[in-house]
Amino acid sequence: MSFGQGGPQSQWDPWKPNSQQPWNSGGGDQTPDWAALAEASEARNKRRRLLFIGGGALATVAVAGAVAVAVVSANGSSEASDSPSSQLPSTADIPSETATVPSFAPTSAPPPLDPKDFVASNKKDKAPLGPDILFPGTQLTMGETVYKKGPTADTRTCGSAAQGTLPKVLAASDCTRLIRVTYTKGDVAVTVGVAVFDTEAQAAKAKGQADKKSIVRSLSGGGVKSFCEGAVCRSTTNSYGRYAYFTIAGFTNGKDVTTKATEVFRTGDDLAEFTFRQIRRRGEAQASAAAAEG
Repeated sequence: MSFGQGGPQSQWDPWKPNSQQPWNSGGGDQTPDWAALAEASEARNKRRRLLFIGGGALATVAVAGAVAVAVVSANGSSEASDSPSSQLPSTADIPSETATVPSFAPTSAPPPLDPKDFVASNKKDKAPLGPDILFPGTQLTMGETVYKKGPTADTRTCGSAAQGTLPKVLAASDCTRLIRVTYTKGDVAVTVGVAVFDTEAQAAKAKGQADKKSIVRSLSGGGVKSFCEGAVCRSTTNSYGRYAYFTIAGFTNGKDVTTKATEVFRTGDDLAEFTFRQIRRRGEAQASAAAAEG
């Protein structure tokens, strides 16, 4: 048997490199061995299917492993040492946000000094005192009304500057001083009397015991005519701290004061308000000085 050119024909293996297909080189009419080719193709396809099946099995195992890890993590099992959550620090180990915030000792400003405390007794009320200190200047203005300052007086014998039941009231509360001043506007005049005591309680007692007949004596002179020496006049009584203050207001022409004499009522009220403010300012000034000293 003779072979074709090129020596003996070798067996063709589709999976072996450099192997040749089994062509018959004897003549031009020879055809490929289709049966052998079909068999080789079937073997090749079978190998591919096995590879795909194997790869799918590995992928399934990998997915199953991922699901297992996810389930363990979701269940929060403390036994799974490879769980991501087990690698986190415990709550006690996590630093608190407030741990880094600096803390400061609470501080509070001292309460402001009460001005009334400094006019409540002679122990604190040490500022100079006199008619021109409580009632400075030559006039005062209340709102749009201007009052002209008249004569002043200062006595240590309180009863001598009072009339009616007031001398007895002042004596019962141990009045130490009585300061008076008169203001005028037109034919209306008012005298303010400030009685000084050692304590606030004594001043409050005098105010409480005063009645409609407890009247400070009007002060005239220095161009101010006598008033309220026989005519009906209007009087007021009040106190603040260790001071009790009284007003007597009327006409310098000797007329009686009636309920229609609104100018007399307004004058008395204005001077009583001004006296209260002056005593309070006295306390404020001494409280400010004490606060500045520390």
